[in-house]
Amino acid sequence: MSKEIILTGDRPTGPLHLGHYVGSLLNRVTLQQQYKQYVMLADIQALTDNYENPDKVRSNILEVAADYLAVGIDPTKTTIFLQSQIPQIAELAIFYANLVTVARLSRNPTVKTEIQQRGFGESIPVGFFIYPIHQAADITVVKGTLVPVGEDQLPMIEQTNEIVRTFNRLYHTDVLKETKAMIPKVGRLPGIDGKAKMGKSLGNAIFLSDPADVLHKKVMSMFTDPDHLKVSDPGKIEGNTVFEYLDAFGTDTTQIAAYKEQYQRGGLGDVTVKKYLYEVLDSLLGPIRERRATYAANPDYLMKILHEGTQATLEVAQQTMADVKKAMKLQYF
Repeated sequence: MSKEIILTGDRPTGPLHLGHYVGSLLNRVTLQQQYKQYVMLADIQALTDNYENPDKVRSNILEVAADYLAVGIDPTKTTIFLQSQIPQIAELAIFYANLVTVARLSRNPTVKTEIQQRGFGESIPVGFFIYPIHQAADITVVKGTLVPVGEDQLPMIEQTNEIVRTFNRLYHTDVLKETKAMIPKVGRLPGIDGKAKMGKSLGNAIFLSDPADVLHKKVMSMFTDPDHLKVSDPGKIEGNTVFEYLDAFGTDTTQIAAYKEQYQRGGLGDVTVKKYLYEVLDSLLGPIRERRATYAANPDYLMKILHEGTQATLEVAQQTMADVKKAMKLQYF
């Protein structure tokens, strides 16, 4: 197994969807065979914009854990832990906060974009604003050297490494390690409405837990080419959500290529292609759905997995904090 340490995770604000599946879950199933992998349920981060609804975050902890196991993340190979139960993360974040200016945080492109998306205006929760600092603590507390992220998250990795370099320089140590971004091969999956982002709050997501009838309804409502009004009309596949999903999930590339050619030429209706996509997705999600239902019906087992993973992470975090405090001359007893 490689010496590289991977840290990745999700905010437990809802069950996971197909965007998570292609963007991170599949990677984690593969990566756990090669690396020491930590997967964090970022419940503290989830509270930065759900602080008035802690029940939502708490209830989704087990939902996301069930999704993890259903897709094949193996708790004997991957350490799954709860962010809020590792106090060393918050402690590290306080130390790191002294190494970053407000001006630097304000320039972080990812933070700026997410503030705009959430419509905070001037009413930005401090916890949300300083998340790049907290994320640096998430990564370094397990001495992560690889972090799978989308390209939009690269500024967060850059800021983490700035903090690491500053800390090591100021305290004349090499206790903290820089990390590298691992960009997934598959880009962001659009929502079923054709919008660039898929999300629960946007009402445009297909969830791993969706029953077959719900999946069918969502697929049949998917955005295609608005100018493809009749079967005989030539259609566009660029920006056509149905064909984007087929490219992401279909395995019969010959059939998909034939559909594309016929659609562009004219003579292929949207309903036919959507029915084919439904069959593709249902064959993928059916087994996941069944496994997920089994795990979801056993919350004690899920909590046991989270407890064991959190305890294992706690041991690593305690050693990291001991090394950090030694470098900072904060070991008194």
